[in-house]
Amino acid sequence: MRHGTSAAFWATLIGLATPVLGASGEVRREAYFGDLHEHTTFSLDAYMLFRTGVTPDEAYRFAKGEPVSALGRVYRRSEPLDFMAVTDHAEQFGFGMELMDATTTLSKSPLGTRVRSGDSRSTTVAELMHGPPIPGVDAKAIASKAWKRTIEAANRHDEPGRFTALIGYEWSSTPDGQNLHRNVIFRGDAAPLPFSSRDSDEPEDLWTYMEENRKRGIQALAIPHNGNVSNGLMYDWNDSAGQPIDERYALRRALNEPLSEIAQQKGQSETHPLLSPNDEFAGFELFEYLLVGNDRKGRVPGSYVRDAYGRGLVIADRVGVNPYKFGNIGSSDLHTGLSISSADQYAGPNAYVQEDMTPERARSAIGLEPDPTTSMDSVTTSTGNLAGVWAESNTREAIYDALARKEAFATSGPRLKVRFFGGWTFDEKDLRDRQWAEKAYSAGVPMGGDLADRPEDATSPRFIVWGLKDPNGADLDRIQVVKVWLDGDAYAERVYDVAMAARSEGANGRSTSRKRADVAPPPMHATGVGAAELSAVWADPDFDAAVPAVYYLRVLEMPSPRWSTRLAQKKGLPLSERVPSSIQNRAWSSPIWYTPSPPAKAPSRVGASSSGRE
Repeated sequence: MRHGTSAAFWATLIGLATPVLGASGEVRREAYFGDLHEHTTFSLDAYMLFRTGVTPDEAYRFAKGEPVSALGRVYRRSEPLDFMAVTDHAEQFGFGMELMDATTTLSKSPLGTRVRSGDSRSTTVAELMHGPPIPGVDAKAIASKAWKRTIEAANRHDEPGRFTALIGYEWSSTPDGQNLHRNVIFRGDAAPLPFSSRDSDEPEDLWTYMEENRKRGIQALAIPHNGNVSNGLMYDWNDSAGQPIDERYALRRALNEPLSEIAQQKGQSETHPLLSPNDEFAGFELFEYLLVGNDRKGRVPGSYVRDAYGRGLVIADRVGVNPYKFGNIGSSDLHTGLSISSADQYAGPNAYVQEDMTPERARSAIGLEPDPTTSMDSVTTSTGNLAGVWAESNTREAIYDALARKEAFATSGPRLKVRFFGGWTFDEKDLRDRQWAEKAYSAGVPMGGDLADRPEDATSPRFIVWGLKDPNGADLDRIQVVKVWLDGDAYAERVYDVAMAARSEGANGRSTSRKRADVAPPPMHATGVGAAELSAVWADPDFDAAVPAVYYLRVLEMPSPRWSTRLAQKKGLPLSERVPSSIQNRAWSSPIWYTPSPPAKAPSRVGASSSGRE
């Protein structure tokens, strides 16, 4: 059995900052919420297909809770974010606005003339994204101009201690509709011109771009998203050339991609009922069609995070390094420029807010009839999800470093707070200490980390699990630990309920929420039947010290009406029968990994013969 690379090695490579310590030496970190995936007018599809006129400057203002004008209306986010990155597509960056400006070379090209005369915008987007260069048009100059404005907007809106504006973009490789997209997030206040899938559609070449920039002192990380529509390619057994993943690939991927986006508007990528048939919550917010229309479902294996964690253990056992040793975040991927995560505001993938919707437009958004404004199945999309981090302060450096060390978590929209620590000595009494989190850092590791070597007298790792409800959201239902472990040449999984709200149905562990009505009148939250806070110290009852494993948390709210139900109620429409009327919003932590200690070497004997092999 090969053994994985140490946490200290990764910390050295990534260059994490020294944590901020309190007066008594404890680590002090707070939870911050943000969105690392938002598109504006500089994304070709946002501008050409969704008619988005919101600029990066306005997107940051909206995220900060300021009013923003769009389509003749003023919009305001229900709650400000703590941090955000505008991540426009690198492919033909800034081309949409350039096409519609009658004074530019691009607008005067044959393609531009067709567009401005009313030619199909979807055809134009496909032609520009994947077609040959346009003669006489300097694509680099157009992109450079838009990129300069993007960086200026981020730097202008970055307010240390109040709001963090990170510089970023999206690399959007989509071979044959198979999603391999990554968001690239920079640590500092400057960044080179984006590397696009027109430069190369293989992620290994994106990593080379990042590695070359790192040599120049420019730190960045890449975050894959929507593995659920990758047709099994996002977390494959093979590299882009179709060769089995080797040690070098695994090292490069783990260094450049410390996170994955586990959920966003195009569904969740945690797991699927076909992969996890014994997980009753595996069917959450499924979005299964590839990005070539609603008639081609993708391959399930290789498309989901939990599967990736298992595959990572198998690959690490073969080559010594785990390529899928990543943490989790959520984000929105909205193409309106307005980052919305509230079920009371979300109105579909290309609308602004529910209040704007006419009953006719709402009918198509919630799936009562076809939606002519998008190729996506609107009703199956989700509200914008959120990225959460535990960081020392709300600054670029602290937020980025939290992301890089994987002390990050995802939520499906609400501001659920989640903490997860692993160690060998935790006890229930530790949670009764007001400073339990600070002490947990010194006695264990937080989410994103590796358990320390097992003491000889330890029978099982012990985990502190903690969840706090969104003050404006539904009560908590339960906290679960999801365990994935190496099982011979394959892997196995199990979900444990470790902390649950009080039940009134006996000892069978079933939530009262499972029998409640799907839809409730406003405020539409199943409050008063769950818990505001849940916590526990949990020991793995099935632990085998010889077997590598990975653990992460899933925190579930009580059911509340889905966004499509809320919109239907507001507009006096019947509910769609194609999606559930209620939703159990949730949060996912980044994992904690356990790797068996390598066997101790036997002491050498003077004069003993040797075969020359270890």
